[in-house]
Amino acid sequence: MWIYGFHPVREALRHRPHQIAEVWVAVRRGGGRGALIEALASRHGVALRPASSAEIAEVAGGEAERVHNGFAARLTEVGEGERRGADPDLVVLVEDVQDPRNLGALLRVCEGAGVDRVLVRDRGSAPLSPVVVKASAGAAEWLPVERVPNTVAALERLQAEGYWVYGADASGEAAWDVDLTGKVVLCFGGEEKGLRRLTRERCDRLISLPMRGRVESLNLATAAAAILYEAVRQRRAKPPSAD
Repeated sequence: MWIYGFHPVREALRHRPHQIAEVWVAVRRGGGRGALIEALASRHGVALRPASSAEIAEVAGGEAERVHNGFAARLTEVGEGERRGADPDLVVLVEDVQDPRNLGALLRVCEGAGVDRVLVRDRGSAPLSPVVVKASAGAAEWLPVERVPNTVAALERLQAEGYWVYGADASGEAAWDVDLTGKVVLCFGGEEKGLRRLTRERCDRLISLPMRGRVESLNLATAAAAILYEAVRQRRAKPPSAD
């Protein structure tokens, strides 16, 4: 698999250089970014190949240079490695996110908030593609992403492990009025219809972001960021018990 863009390539070199076969850098790509990528590749013994912008665009699925930034890397294998989030008790589950850029933006928010892992419903969701990795600005390199065939079964398993499940839905209580400390799963639905009916019914509670303006809703990554950082705020104020 190829990944492209400065941030994804940099994070791959930092996190899993042993899984990179080679890095391509645009011939006229100079400055600090080019020097940094070259230094990281040299440090880890990764082959570095000068390439034209057109060659990089071809392996980047036809993306323009403003998207691939003049950098691409070919991975020899894709694995989870040692990726773990900062908060081992905070999990995110998403379903039916069809736009790969939306999924990438969501992963970027999750990694920033310290989410331990993200579960993605396999059917109906965008695959973890180079577009997703690029949109995540490299965050996908540090965040475990697990594809699950059945959302309800995954939530049942997590509830059996002691997690409380909260679904983001317009009908729910305000997120700041709900205790989001402890072992928590936050569920987010797709761009069009939100959470599936059976998923909503499986949640312990539904939470929302009350809208005070004239628009009806926020986009997925923005809503997820607001809810996740409310959870972060609560969890910082209430440290986990010794148990």
